[in-house]
Amino acid sequence: MSDRSAAGLLRFTHHLEIAHHLPGRIRLKLKVPLDGELIAMADEAKRFGKALAKMDGIRSISLNPLARSCVVEYDPSGIPPSAWRDFVSGDATPEGETLRNNLHGLLAGS
Repeated sequence: MSDRSAAGLLRFTHHLEIAHHLPGRIRLKLKVPLDGELIAMADEAKRFGKALAKMDGIRSISLNPLARSCVVEYDPSGIPPSAWRDFVSGDATPEGETLRNNLHGLLAGS
């Protein structure tokens, strides 16, 4: 995947929100209506999930496109729980940036 494609896929994260979060388990929801926009984002959601699954500290990924939901089980000692909030909101904290940069590297390298 090119850097341009990786950047486009990372923009996908702006459509995510945290529905539920416990250390080690987070449910992300896609904030788009059930229409053509959701269909257009389905491939991006799958690529996002596959890249995230390759990241160190990720135990499992469960995508449910119809529910616009993704459950991520992760190792909270490797990925601080606060990193997810910062990653989804786009806050430039060290934890959020580490998560974002790791994902960008995986996307650019695939």
